[in-house]
Amino acid sequence: MPDAVPTFKSIRLPAVWRALALTLIAASLAATARADDSDVPSLAGKRIAISMTGTSHYFDIKTFQAQVDEVKRLGGTPITLDAGRNDKNLVNQLQTVVTQKPDAVIQTLGTLSVIDPWLKRISKAGIPLFTIDAPSQYSLNNTTSDNMATGKALAGQLIKDAGGKGNVLVFNGFYGVPVCAIRYDQLKLALKDQPEMNIIEPELRDVIPNTVQDAYSQVSALLNKYPKGSISAIWAAWDIPQLGASKALVDAGRTEIKTYGVDGTPEVLELMRREDSPIGAVVAQQPVLIGKTAVQNVARYLAGQRDLPKETQVPTLLTTAANLPEVQKLRGDN
Repeated sequence: MPDAVPTFKSIRLPAVWRALALTLIAASLAATARADDSDVPSLAGKRIAISMTGTSHYFDIKTFQAQVDEVKRLGGTPITLDAGRNDKNLVNQLQTVVTQKPDAVIQTLGTLSVIDPWLKRISKAGIPLFTIDAPSQYSLNNTTSDNMATGKALAGQLIKDAGGKGNVLVFNGFYGVPVCAIRYDQLKLALKDQPEMNIIEPELRDVIPNTVQDAYSQVSALLNKYPKGSISAIWAAWDIPQLGASKALVDAGRTEIKTYGVDGTPEVLELMRREDSPIGAVVAQQPVLIGKTAVQNVARYLAGQRDLPKETQVPTLLTTAANLPEVQKLRGDN
């Protein structure tokens, strides 16, 4: 985080946003996503490469489509690439980007140890590089949620719901993805102050593909090992494994165990509506705003604005059954 926070023009936010008081905006944000589209420069005549690690779930799909739509709205031409959640494909994809020589590249997600050498090549080729949820040293600007505040809020809700007691099952299959690592680090940090709470070892490993089915199977098997009262919560850095775990709890009649995750995938929010739902909380991201903001940062840079912050953070919303309708309205889900 930078030492100083830049000053921005005030933004009038919807009343429901103010009333919720749920946005997790850190005091030292590098930048705040702008709500005013009127000052965004044109991308006419510009080719923007939109490189996706994958488009297999809600966050991916919404972020991708928002980028495509915003590039078109600003008069540019999107070049779309999808690696299908395969690291080898992603490396080949980034190599292809260099040869295509677009006016700018936006890379969404990816394990830094895999993508950074290729992001370096893009940067060295003189192609302006931007990222989403991938804080590479070679990126001019990374658009992301405030993942530190997100992780802290989710951990706080978990601890509150558990009454500061009990064991926690954790899915930790993607610690190499920076946003997942940040969220998990915040959970571990919060649990240091909770002597009666422990993470069950070994940790569970979420996988891609078949994330829901695999999480369902892993949790179902463990429920036989851990009787009622021995597990308080299940945590995941994103909510697709949370969905699988929650379905396993429902089918086993073990909804005394609550689940926690990040994204706000519609299927997870729908399951939260159930009276006996095991979903304790999910921190809802705003993927449409994230994708749109990234493209707007590209447009500003290509128009000559060279003072963009290294990171632009988009607010997230801690969501429980109590405020679910308001969150869905705010995100435009309804």
